[in-house]
Amino acid sequence: MTLSRTAVSLFSLAIATPALAQEAPHAASDEDVVVTAQKENRTEVTRGGSVGVLGDKDAADVPFSIKSYNAALILNQQPQTLGQVLENDPSIRTTYGFGNAAEQFVIRGFTLYGDDIGFNGLYGITPRQLVAPELYDSVQVLNGASAFLNGAAPGGSGIGGSVNLVSKRAGTAPLTRLTANYTSGSHIGGSFDIGRRFGVDGEWGVRVNGAYRSGDVAIDNEFRRAAVLGAGLDYRHGGLRLSLDLAYQRIQVRNLRPKVTIATAAIPAVPDAEHNYGQSFSYTTLRDIFGAFRAEYDLAPNAMLYAAVGARDGSERGIYDGITVTNAVTGAATGNALFVPRTDNNEAAEAGLRVKLAGGGISQEINVGGSLIRQVNRNAYDFRYGPGFAGYATNLYTTPQVALPSSTLVGGNLADPFPVARTRLGSAFASDTFGFAGDRILLTAGLRLQTITNISYSYATGAESARTRSSAATPVVGLVVKPVAGLSLFANRIEGLQPGSVAPVGNVNAGEIFPAYKSTQYEVGGKLSLGRFNASLAAFQTTLPSAYSVAAGGGLFRYGLFGEQRNRGLELSFDGELTRGLRVIAGGTVIDATLRKTSNGTDGNTAVGVPDYTINANVEWDVLHTGPTLTGRVVQTGKQQVNATNTLRIPEWTRFDLGARYVVVAGGRPLTLRAGVDNVANRRYWASSFDSFGTALLQGTPRTFKLSGSIDF
Repeated sequence: MTLSRTAVSLFSLAIATPALAQEAPHAASDEDVVVTAQKENRTEVTRGGSVGVLGDKDAADVPFSIKSYNAALILNQQPQTLGQVLENDPSIRTTYGFGNAAEQFVIRGFTLYGDDIGFNGLYGITPRQLVAPELYDSVQVLNGASAFLNGAAPGGSGIGGSVNLVSKRAGTAPLTRLTANYTSGSHIGGSFDIGRRFGVDGEWGVRVNGAYRSGDVAIDNEFRRAAVLGAGLDYRHGGLRLSLDLAYQRIQVRNLRPKVTIATAAIPAVPDAEHNYGQSFSYTTLRDIFGAFRAEYDLAPNAMLYAAVGARDGSERGIYDGITVTNAVTGAATGNALFVPRTDNNEAAEAGLRVKLAGGGISQEINVGGSLIRQVNRNAYDFRYGPGFAGYATNLYTTPQVALPSSTLVGGNLADPFPVARTRLGSAFASDTFGFAGDRILLTAGLRLQTITNISYSYATGAESARTRSSAATPVVGLVVKPVAGLSLFANRIEGLQPGSVAPVGNVNAGEIFPAYKSTQYEVGGKLSLGRFNASLAAFQTTLPSAYSVAAGGGLFRYGLFGEQRNRGLELSFDGELTRGLRVIAGGTVIDATLRKTSNGTDGNTAVGVPDYTINANVEWDVLHTGPTLTGRVVQTGKQQVNATNTLRIPEWTRFDLGARYVVVAGGRPLTLRAGVDNVANRRYWASSFDSFGTALLQGTPRTFKLSGSIDF
């Protein structure tokens, strides 16, 4: 509490002191500095970004839903994880993995694993559990399947959408920025960001930035620490463009508040917003070194050759704990623990040729190329449930701290994990975009041939235990029509791709290897751009096969792809400046996620963890020409089913965030001061019931105070 008061006092003093500088003789010059800084600090959405093999495109020119959240949003909102950035997107909600802080994202009702987040267009390079957002210039979101555009995601997710992180580059103007920040309860840190261009024409660019944060967050006794450092070097001269990005990230989490598994016929009441029902013995340490090199060369004014390679060396070590509620009224529960050491070594590469042609009133953009991903996962496990896998006694509401249970089941080499899985993905692609009537009509057709190989190894001996190899062709067809200036209508048919599974033991076809299976998406929509204001509306349907075992006679069972999940929905989003000084980023999604062809009588039921609607609204108001900027955000999420039989569900919830920022002049330099409160009402709520392994709930974060100050030199 003392630390909080001290931080608030220092923040108030910082506001008051530089304000006197505005009364200095150079007031006019100071006003110019303030106005320029305010413009650069605007939280905005860019309608466009990387569209996979099609390259960087304006959203109006592609038959897909795409947007990008800029670096100013990341700086102003002070997020500590990628999930906190994506809270701004009305089509995305965040959950955790089993027992750890690994963020997963639900897009259009399907999961996107942290393993399948792109880094400058490459898969497998981004840290897989938690991503510190300070290193990135923008976060790009592509709604919908993307097996043609990006290739199959190595983790097998991304059916409902994909996310790509774009690293920072040196701009034309020199940049030197220092930032200090505070988050309640006692999380303090800072960052630096330096960018310069060199050479006669500024052909060389260097951007170096880093951040360090450490301390307890708003959840009782939950400790987080992050240290990140990134460097980007680029060269551009004539038709040659080169870039090299290298980054280091180390994140630690102790006493994480875990998800809550439900083993009752009712949903337990939500605990106090700050209450932590995790155990002090739990921890996660994540260390990643990653980078990518990219080269582009203009063979001619209408032809570009490009290639990119990237790699990541990741190390994880942690004791994860879980809680299973057995009495919804009293909160009585059992706990468990799992120790996992893990390392990952991933490489990715892509190369291609892009050619633009025109003649006879028709334009063409041809893309051909290929990609390759190789991943090696080394890990082991130590289930610590105590005798008989009974776990330990605990409680959701009055949580005792217990000793780490004894080891129950060990797999692999805990001291030096050996490979337990290898993944290989290779593909070749080709597409052609035809433009008619002065490119007011754009028709895209493409095909990617993909091969996925998964190899599993025994945890006991390290010997190969299973190998699956399957190939698939994933086509795309998309149409854009621009009837009038500023209006773009679009439609697409595109597919998602997941690795084939192996029939498990206990089935008559045990060991049968199934080919990679595809989801199919249909989407139609429109995009409107009126200068300072943008809007988009899309209707979509995605059908994904699901596997289970059916009776085969004589008490036997057969495993196969017999079921499916069909998600239908509408997405609306808009952003821009409604009037001078008043900006908004908002939207909503309505979705019907239906189970079909099921084996347990749940046909027509709603899929677990998919909200029936989501709504977001971010507002910024510049009170005066050189005055403060007030900010507000509302996040609303509809009810979610907790089990496939739809007998349990969590209600809708709404969260309000408020904030302000103020630019003043200190020593002739712009100083931006920010204050914010997330979950102003300190509402306690179950945020998500989405889980890949069972029936589990994630609680929303409590009221969180944020303070930061940035000065540019």
